[in-house]
Amino acid sequence: MHDAATSGVRVFLVDDHPAMRGGLSLLLRQVGHTVCGEAGSRAELLDRLDGSRASVALVDLSLAEESGLDLIDDLKARDIPTLIYSMHEDRGSIERAFDRGAQGYVTKREVADVLLAAIEAVAAGRRHASPGVMRSLAGRVLAPDSGGESALSQREEQIMDRLGRGETSAEISRALTMSTHTVETYYGRMIRKIGFSSMKELRKFAIRRRG
Repeated sequence: MHDAATSGVRVFLVDDHPAMRGGLSLLLRQVGHTVCGEAGSRAELLDRLDGSRASVALVDLSLAEESGLDLIDDLKARDIPTLIYSMHEDRGSIERAFDRGAQGYVTKREVADVLLAAIEAVAAGRRHASPGVMRSLAGRVLAPDSGGESALSQREEQIMDRLGRGETSAEISRALTMSTHTVETYYGRMIRKIGFSSMKELRKFAIRRRG
């Protein structure tokens, strides 16, 4: 492991959005860390990781058709700790990440200093949960539209459960006796509450959540 105070940390970035990787690279280099590699998928990670001498892998949970959770074993096999950096703030996602072997977790809502502190902690061999993650793990009840899975209404929970079963909007509308338009309106509310950016992310989360 590198001493962040003296030589900076060698960070490998895993995110499928090039703009996000670019912003993170700029931030890390400004404070003296080194971006030793970048990847947008598991295949790219495996192709580029060896020889990177990474101290920490900063990994997003949502990678197009893949889950960042599936990369943790690859990183552990190379003795590289995983720091999850994700928009997912729900308790289930956080617990699954730590259960799979992540060394730390930071939400994307949090300020840059929180992320930098997490990188240095994980590089020093410590497990780390950011303040936002700690609030989620403590079961904080969130107000509507403030973000987080716990803000979902009973009807939204029903729709989420059916999404997780793989049902279509038409099937959900028939089962819950509402129009397809109303179901899609609920989708929009749920996406905003949990902090996603697309229906695709909501559906993937629902399937993963149902287990």
